[in-house]
Amino acid sequence: MSNPQTKRKHAILSASASHRWMNCTPSARLCERYGDVSSVYADEGTDAHTLCEHKLKTSLGISVDSSTPSLSYYNNEMERFATEYVEYILGISKKSENILVERKLDFSDYVPEGFGTGDCIVLVDETLYVIDFKYGAGVFVSAEDNPQMKLYALGALNLFKGKKNICSVSMTIYQPRLGNVSTYTMPSELLYKWADEVLRPAAKAAFAGEGTRVCGDWCRFCKAKYDCTTKC
Repeated sequence: MSNPQTKRKHAILSASASHRWMNCTPSARLCERYGDVSSVYADEGTDAHTLCEHKLKTSLGISVDSSTPSLSYYNNEMERFATEYVEYILGISKKSENILVERKLDFSDYVPEGFGTGDCIVLVDETLYVIDFKYGAGVFVSAEDNPQMKLYALGALNLFKGKKNICSVSMTIYQPRLGNVSTYTMPSELLYKWADEVLRPAAKAAFAGEGTRVCGDWCRFCKAKYDCTTKC
């Protein structure tokens, strides 16, 4: 049997859309009918992530494919923010040998076919740091009780399962163009409790396309919002 992760680039229940499909469970299958449409903002963000990955791996002595990545949207601002991001990571990781960059994360124990990519994961003593770089300047993103970050944290914990004793997870949104470095820390025990009691049942319903359509701020980036019969 083939791995579902090899069939599609994005998960049906993606971490980035978890705020939406956890609140409006039918939306996951409704959005599946619509194709992915790229944008200048998305492409710019991809370039920024590529630069951050390259600079961070170089700073850590990790082998990279090329000395200089080819970037369509590169400019001085992107260079500065990527450099500051690397400095931030190095500040956290200076006491750690467990640093993972752009690592695939599996949280399918709770979300059917659930997977994603963690920008940077650092284990320091008994605390696991999960950092997500966001280059967008349109919407301020807080790490406070953020379901996307919790999914990444679950996937990160899975990488060290049975190997390390991790008591807490520190989840950070690094959004430099808005001057936003938002961090939310919680005991790993409470994260697992949330995953069992809240995440798992919502993900099960969303994957099956079941549940009631619910309006909210999560509708903003819903692909199906213009054809949705629910009136907000």
